[in-house]
Amino acid sequence: MNATEPPPQFVISGENIILVGLMGAGKTSVGKALARILGKTFVDSDQEIERATGVRIPHIFEIEGEAGFRARESKMLVELAQLRNIVLATGGGAVLAKANRDLLAASGTVIYLHAPVRSLVKRTRRDRNRPLLQVPDPAAKLTVLYEQRDPLYREVAHLIVDTGDQSVRVLAGQIEAKLHELTTPAAPTTT
Repeated sequence: MNATEPPPQFVISGENIILVGLMGAGKTSVGKALARILGKTFVDSDQEIERATGVRIPHIFEIEGEAGFRARESKMLVELAQLRNIVLATGGGAVLAKANRDLLAASGTVIYLHAPVRSLVKRTRRDRNRPLLQVPDPAAKLTVLYEQRDPLYREVAHLIVDTGDQSVRVLAGQIEAKLHELTTPAAPTTT
């Protein structure tokens, strides 16, 4: 290749994109939009757990507790890691187990959708399908979860994206551009 030829375009294909972050960060909505843009299949691990068990996640928490749910989540992540060409939205606590973090990091490009607690509180305030937030002070609970999980999300992430106040479409487009930056080979230097 000589210096006047453009570098070859790298097409993202077959590579899994895995979204991590706290509840309300936008993993499902951004994941769906990103999957459309990249021509991948969207998969939500929480929805897959509900499909496999036939019950909603709050019911699993009620019957089996958080430990029971986490065991189901880990098992489901092992299954989903076998898939290819997907955008996977994980549950907010998927990173709690070291084995899950290792699995996710080895299964694709992990993107941490980061949002400040005040945004998460605003986005989740009316959602009754989040068992960990069914407490007298959801903002305090989200603060504790953020402090516990933020370092774990950062540990596993190949890319960190602040969700801010952008629309889902704009955010998905920004992520696509960042992915291409990560995967496009640098032009060779000539001497």
